Amino acid sequence: MSHVSPVGLFAHDSTAPPASNRVLPLFSLAGKTAIVSGATAGIGYAVAQGFAEAGANVAIWYNSKKEQAEAAAAEIEKDFGVKCKAYHVNVASFPAVSSAINDHILPEFNSRLDIFVANSGIAWEDGPMLDGAAEDRIKRYKQIIDTNLDGTFYCARVAGEIFRRQKQEGLLEGFTYGSFIATASMSGSIVNIPQLQTAYNASKAGVIHLVKSLAVEWVGFARANTVSPGYIVTEISKFCDEGTKRAWRDKIPMGREGMPNELKGAYLYLASDAASYTTGIDLVVDGGYCAP
Repeated sequence: MSHVSPVGLFAHDSTAPPASNRVLPLFSLAGKTAIVSGATAGIGYAVAQGFAEAGANVAIWYNSKKEQAEAAAAEIEKDFGVKCKAYHVNVASFPAVSSAINDHILPEFNSRLDIFVANSGIAWEDGPMLDGAAEDRIKRYKQIIDTNLDGTFYCARVAGEIFRRQKQEGLLEGFTYGSFIATASMSGSIVNIPQLQTAYNASKAGVIHLVKSLAVEWVGFARANTVSPGYIVTEISKFCDEGTKRAWRDKIPMGREGMPNELKGAYLYLASDAASYTTGIDLVVDGGYCAP
């Protein structure tokens, strides 16, 4: 049932605030299940760590580097005393996403899903779109869109159905609302220089607006938000040389790239009941790059 009338008016009192007026308990994820895609290293791994530290059981997804992903999951289990398991999932395939969640993760994680972080993404490393053979540029463009944008849509489709069902049934202890978080990028709002990456920028702009739209569709059973990191020290930016990175730092008021651990708080806030009145936002974490 939609919370939007045919003339575009919203139903009143379709959501409720948390029962507690203490803030720290709202950040707890104890007993909840989270899925984080693209979590072998970098931002995804840091987010999985943060959720586990807050008490969540976490399924981490990878598309390659099986041994690294399994080692990451084992380390999270050991460090935080929660369940954590790695799954090979190609987010560019809707059947693969659906099967991973419904056939494997739900049965193995107490038949519940509270949080989904769509973090999988690939970079554009090919420079200006007009350089090179057209067929090569088009092929690469489709790869970017397939993973970054379409993959986010597929994950949202499956997670959203589960969130809605869980809310309607009202049987899960501690389930308030689902939380869907997509990793976008400041590149979805600005044009990066000196590197040129039109396809990547377009994919992330699409992610931001996709999730804002879901926030309206999902009122009543789930919140949907994006986090837009600036320049973070991860494998996705290794293709850029030191000269390019110096140019970035010249444009960052804080004068440096961020570290993945510096994003944990943003994702934890959006995943938790502390963000009960926060939906449809794009939370930019960029050291001030977009401020000037």
